[in-house]
Amino acid sequence: MRRITHIVVHCTATPEGRPHTAAEIDRWHRAKGWNGIGYHWVVRLDGTVEKGRDEAVAGSHVAGRNTSTIGVVYVGGVDRNRLQPKDTRTAAQKSALVKLLKELKTRYPGAQILGHRDFPNVAKACPSFNAKAEYQNL
Repeated sequence: MRRITHIVVHCTATPEGRPHTAAEIDRWHRAKGWNGIGYHWVVRLDGTVEKGRDEAVAGSHVAGRNTSTIGVVYVGGVDRNRLQPKDTRTAAQKSALVKLLKELKTRYPGAQILGHRDFPNVAKACPSFNAKAEYQNL
């Protein structure tokens, strides 16, 4: 069994309001030559939570840290014009993320919740908000 040290929040870096599914993200990642979707969970615009990779399998979402992390991604993260990062989470996504992260913390009580950007050598704004601060008390 994998030892999970971090639950990592990501954004899809897709324009605000544009819906996407776990199946679409799986296709994007397979097109890159990966063996499937890199995240374990996907939170859609309406708050629906879709399963990505099985949690027992290492993800593909934080270079060098995949074996010890669970990846959660919300759809969105950039403004409509794709000019800059933006916290585009809908109210439904915010609620679903809190619920999902609480469930994950129950399964992995020692895991710290971080945003992708909180890892060393990550030159991205992902997830376009401060997940470490927002979820520190979950």
